[in-house]
Amino acid sequence: MTTAADYEQMLRGADLRVTRPRVAVLGAVHGLPHADTDAIIGAVRAEEGDVSHQAVYDVLRALTAVGLVRRIQPSGSVARYEARVGDNHHHVVCRTCGAIADVDCAVGEVPCLTAADDHGFVIDEAEVIYWGSCPDCSTARP
Repeated sequence: MTTAADYEQMLRGADLRVTRPRVAVLGAVHGLPHADTDAIIGAVRAEEGDVSHQAVYDVLRALTAVGLVRRIQPSGSVARYEARVGDNHHHVVCRTCGAIADVDCAVGEVPCLTAADDHGFVIDEAEVIYWGSCPDCSTARP
C-alpha cells in the first residue's frame, strides 16, 4: 500500500514541492484508477477539506507534466487520470457504461505496435483503445 510518505518521495523525485493538495491528489489518483476530475476533487476534499477545483486542476496538470500521472481521454469521455505510467499499456472501454480497464501492451515491446508507414517519425509509444461491452453490460438484458 502506498502511503503519504511515498507520495511525498515521488513529488520530491520529480522536483515538485511537497504540498498537502499535491499529496492528496496523487493519493486520489492512485486510489481511483481512471477517475475523472470530479471524482478526484471529491476524494481530495474528503481528505483535505475545501480545496478549489482550480487547485486540483493545477495539480493534475503538474503531475501529468512530470510523468507521475497519465491523462487519458477516450472518445466521447471526459479526461481520466491514472497512476500507471511509463509502461505503454492500453485501455478497454465499455460503450454502455463507460467502465475503463487496463490492457497490457499488445506485443510487450515499446511501442507495442509497428506502424505500416512511420513517415520518418521515430515512434516511442502506441496508444490503443479497445471498445466493447464490459461483463456486466454484456450480460444485462436489452
